[in-house]
Amino acid sequence: MEYLVQLCQMGFVLLFAPLLRGIMERYRARLAGRHGPQIWQPYRDLRKWWGKDTLRTNQASWVSEWTAVAYFAAPLVVAMLIPVLTAFPLPFAWMGDMLAGGMILGAAGFALLLAALDSGSVYPALGVSRLRLIGAFTEPLAVMLVFTAAAAARATIPFVVNQALVSSRWLWSPTHVLLTVAWFLFLIAETGRIPVDNPSSTQELSMIDPSRTFESSGRDLALYEWGGWMKLLVLLIILMNVLTTPWGLAPRIGLVAVGTAVLAVALKVTLAALLLVTVEMSFAKLRLIRNVDFLVAAMVVAALGSIGAMLL
Repeated sequence: MEYLVQLCQMGFVLLFAPLLRGIMERYRARLAGRHGPQIWQPYRDLRKWWGKDTLRTNQASWVSEWTAVAYFAAPLVVAMLIPVLTAFPLPFAWMGDMLAGGMILGAAGFALLLAALDSGSVYPALGVSRLRLIGAFTEPLAVMLVFTAAAAARATIPFVVNQALVSSRWLWSPTHVLLTVAWFLFLIAETGRIPVDNPSSTQELSMIDPSRTFESSGRDLALYEWGGWMKLLVLLIILMNVLTTPWGLAPRIGLVAVGTAVLAVALKVTLAALLLVTVEMSFAKLRLIRNVDFLVAAMVVAALGSIGAMLL
């Protein structure tokens, strides 16, 4: 039965990620005074991309062939390690901790960078160079966030961390607030949101994160986009279920308990995503060199949280 619930967690991430993307885009359009696409549009896009031929350049090697599958699978693997629907660990939860989950997502992102360079096009290469500048700050920031959570909970297993952070000692402490804010800033940078990047940009010379899939098409593009949506959902789940509010998770295995957890987690994650869109619409995209200031500020917040975790 536990393995069935484990599959339900992966299925939730797999199926809800496109819907969350549709909700965010519809909300973004409404804030801008437009009607916007229907919330089901991402599912239609996936079906359209899946039905098209996959074209690769003559310079492409086996890297481009397998990277799409690896990038798509990485968030699903991480979903087995974190509390998505249950308040208790499931069988595969002991395969890795928070650091292992970060390494899985980081490896998938690095593989996508290699695939972008493998295409031989100048625009993906230009975007990769910008992404490595941002990655020079987001990668140590991720390590600092894991260190802060581990110092507070005295563990790196997500199911232990979330119970420690909602205890009376940490719940309303400045360290918990700093950790949550720093993760939110990290999420913005890691998923290419405004003000670091504009995920809706179609201008070749200004795009950063979208440049990685600039030369992709067909099923490769579907897997890349779907994997990116799942990565955003997984990072939001970590924010809500591990670092902020682990309430609403199923306390036991049961149809009613798991079904209630699906609704609760979907609601929490949607509210966090709408907050993210609201923040995006309140700022303009920063120039590339100003992204360094944003990321340094996030690192300072994380460093203060680390100091507080060690002192308390």
